[in-house]
Amino acid sequence: MRVVIKPGKLEVGAWTANYIIERINAANPTPDNPFILGLPTGSSPILTYEELIKRHKKGDISFKNVITFNMDEYVKLPEDHPESYHAFMHKHLFDHIDIPAENINILNGNADNLEEECQRYEDKIKSLGGIELFLGGIGPDGHIAFNEPGSSLTSKTRVKTLSYDTIVANARFFDNDLSKVPTTALTVGVGTVMAAREVILIITGYNKSRALREVVENGVNHMWTVSMLQLHERCILACDNHSTMELQVQTVKYFNEIEEISQKNHK
Repeated sequence: MRVVIKPGKLEVGAWTANYIIERINAANPTPDNPFILGLPTGSSPILTYEELIKRHKKGDISFKNVITFNMDEYVKLPEDHPESYHAFMHKHLFDHIDIPAENINILNGNADNLEEECQRYEDKIKSLGGIELFLGGIGPDGHIAFNEPGSSLTSKTRVKTLSYDTIVANARFFDNDLSKVPTTALTVGVGTVMAAREVILIITGYNKSRALREVVENGVNHMWTVSMLQLHERCILACDNHSTMELQVQTVKYFNEIEEISQKNHK
């Protein structure tokens, strides 16, 4: 596990976007050999998306040969609802880059058969050779996507009932009215994320500090589902200083020294 610590969330967003751009450009994707990218919603990736848009407009990156798969979507929320993840992705990324509409994949929370929709999603990922890079964020309770505490660490894309805490937390997006908040969602599983060849998690803010501590310093635990990423062969945690406040000083020093040595070796 690689831990990259930057001063603030702006620097984390810029670093993460640059890393994604370098990975896509190095792959030199074509229509017959596209780059498969997993993407999250929520507040964590917004600065990264803003930087990707900026760099795209400068001509540093094209998304014409990139195929995306999003992590999750609410059930029975219209796609054009402002709080749907379809709307979120178009607002914060897709409407501002050159990705073809047919290359965008987001779970259909209004499908007639939700279980079949989840299986279709998994099958499509596999048919394309799997996800090359999965970008993600984490919740304060250490969840990834909608894999809340107690979720199976080998889970695949599925229908997930949301916890009361999640519903309360999301009420701020629905006029603080709990009755308006969806209670179920479709989500990729922990196992789906683990199957990606590389994973980057954006972790910023003091409210994520305990989750980061659990992921970095403690063991794999299904009550902190993102801790499963300890077992991934290529996982990067992109963090800001605020999120490291509960890590041991020696832990922070260790990872900072590793990055300094790595940067010197690449000069």
